Amino acid sequence: MKNENKNILDLNRRRFVQGLSSGGVLASLGLMSSSVLASKQVMQEVPVLDGPVFDMTIEEVMVNFTGQTRVATAINGSIPAPTLRMREGDDITIRVTNKMAVSSSIHWHGLILPYTMDGVPGLSFDGIAPGETYIYKFKAIQNGTYWYHSHSGFQEQTGMYGSIVIEPRNNDVVSFDRDYVVLLSDWTDEKPDAVYAKLKKMSHYYNTRERTLSDFTKEVKQMGLSKAKKSRDMWNQMRMSDRDLSDVTGMTYTFLTNGKTPNEGWMGSFKPGERVRLRFINGSAMTFFDIRIPGVKMEVIASDGQYVKPVKGIDEFRIGVAETYDVIVQPTQGSHAIFAQTIDRSGYAFGTLTSNGQKAKAPAMDVGPILTHTDMGMDMGGMDMSDPAMAGMDHSAMDMGSMAAAKPRVDVKRGVQTDMMASGPKVRLDDPGVGLRNNGRRVLTYADLRNYYPTQDKRGPNREIELHMTGNMSRYMWSINGVAYKDAKPIGLKFGERVRFTLINDTMMNHPVHLHGMWSELESGDDNYLPKKHTIVNQPGAKVSYLVTADARGQWAYHCHMLYHMKSMFRRVVVS
Repeated sequence: MKNENKNILDLNRRRFVQGLSSGGVLASLGLMSSSVLASKQVMQEVPVLDGPVFDMTIEEVMVNFTGQTRVATAINGSIPAPTLRMREGDDITIRVTNKMAVSSSIHWHGLILPYTMDGVPGLSFDGIAPGETYIYKFKAIQNGTYWYHSHSGFQEQTGMYGSIVIEPRNNDVVSFDRDYVVLLSDWTDEKPDAVYAKLKKMSHYYNTRERTLSDFTKEVKQMGLSKAKKSRDMWNQMRMSDRDLSDVTGMTYTFLTNGKTPNEGWMGSFKPGERVRLRFINGSAMTFFDIRIPGVKMEVIASDGQYVKPVKGIDEFRIGVAETYDVIVQPTQGSHAIFAQTIDRSGYAFGTLTSNGQKAKAPAMDVGPILTHTDMGMDMGGMDMSDPAMAGMDHSAMDMGSMAAAKPRVDVKRGVQTDMMASGPKVRLDDPGVGLRNNGRRVLTYADLRNYYPTQDKRGPNREIELHMTGNMSRYMWSINGVAYKDAKPIGLKFGERVRFTLINDTMMNHPVHLHGMWSELESGDDNYLPKKHTIVNQPGAKVSYLVTADARGQWAYHCHMLYHMKSMFRRVVVS
C-alpha cells in the first residue's frame, strides 16, 4: 500500500515538473482564458514538496478563476500553495522568502512547536519583511493532516494557504490504497479590504436570502397570522435575521476544491474495491461546508490530524473553517461526486472520484436553512418543542458528569460590542447544526468523536475559564466577553496546569475557535478518550467545553478563525 501511494505521489510530482511549460504554468495559475480553463486538458495538480527541508517563495501572481483577471498571493507560484509532506520525528527546516512589497508570515496550523516558530506577527515574531528570508525550524512530533496559511492581514483570502501531510514514523494505524488531499477554499474577485468595508457598512450586504413579503404570506398559511406575526416581531425586536448564516456568500465567492472551480472540477482516480483516504481541509476564509459523496458511505478516521475511533456509515459531515477530517471510502465502479455545499446553500465546491475518467454530476443543493429558537440559545423551558430543530435530538446520550457545576455567569460587558446574549445556552454536541437536522442522512456530530488513543492527562481541571463569543451584527463588531482584542487583557496560564475552557456563543453565527500551540481536548462524553482538536466549532446559542494542558511556554494566539471576525475576536494566551 505504501509503495503504491509513493508511486502515485511521485507521478503527480513528475507531471508538475513536466508541466512547467508556459501552458502548464498558466493553467496552474489560472491565467488562461475561461474557455481554456473549462476544457478537460486543464488537470494540473497542486505541487507536492517533500521534506525535511523546504524552500518557499511568497509572491503576487495574476489569476483567473471567474473570467476576470485578479491579483493573488501565491507560494511557489501555486494556489493553493504546495502540499508539504513530512515524516513524524524529522527535524524540519522551512526557508520562506517574501518577494512582495508588504510583510507576510506563515502559521503552521495545528502543529505543536515552539511559539517562536508559530508564525504569528506581534506574538511569535515580527513577520517576514519584504525581500527577507525567514527560516522556520522545528521537529515534527506528530502525524496526520494539517494545513498552513498566512497570519498577516487578509493574505489568506487572496490565496496564501496550503496543506500539510505528516506521515507516521512507524506503520499507519489505518490501511488504505490511495491518498488524496481535498483542500476546500473560497475565492473572491473583490479585494478583501473592500469585502470587510462592505460588511462594516451593511452586515447583510452579501445575504441574498433575506425575508420578503411572499415569505411572510407563506408563513401565515402554514401557522396562522398570529403565530407568524409573533415570530416576525421577535426577530425584528432583536434586529436579527433567521437567515443570517454566512457573512460572505456565493454572491461574491467562488468555491474551490484543490484550486479548481466547480466547472473545472478536481478529479481523483481509483480502482473499484480500493480503500481511498480523503484528507478534507477547510482552508477557506469564511465558509462552512457540508460534505457528502452521494451513494458512498464514509468512515471518519481522524479529526484535526488526530486519529479517532472509526465512525462508520456517515453520509455527511460539516467542516468548520480551519478544521480537518480524514475519511475512508470504498466507491464502486463509475464516477462519484464529492459535494461540499456551503452552510447557507449559496454555492458549492465540487470534485469527482472516478474509475472511468468521467466527471460526476453534482446533486441539487438542499433548501436554504432557517435559524430556529435552538440557534438563539433560548431556555429549553420556554422553547416551542414543535421547533424542527428539537426533533430527534438525543440529549440523554451526553455524559454531563464531566461538565462543571452550574455557577453564575461571568461578567460580560454590555454595550456597543454586544447586541444579544443567549438566555439558555446548552451543550449540543449531538446536534448536527442548522440545515442538517433530520435531513434523512446520517450526519457526523462532535458526540461521535472518541480519540483513538486513551487520554494522556487524566487530571481534572484545577480551574475553568468561561468565555462568551459576542458581537453586534448590525455594526459588524465581534468580541470575546464583549471586549475587543485591542482593549483586552491576556489570558494567563501556569505551565503544566490543567484548565477547562467553556465557550458560550451569544451570537447566531458559528465560530470556529482555534488555540495555537496546545491541544484542545473536547469533552464529548468519554473522559477516557477525549478527542484532540486544534479548532472547535461553537454553534449559535450553544456552549462547549474542552480541557487544555498548558504544556507549551510562551505567548500564543487564541481566536475565532473566521477571517473577518479574527481582528477583534482574538486573545493573547501567555503560558509562564
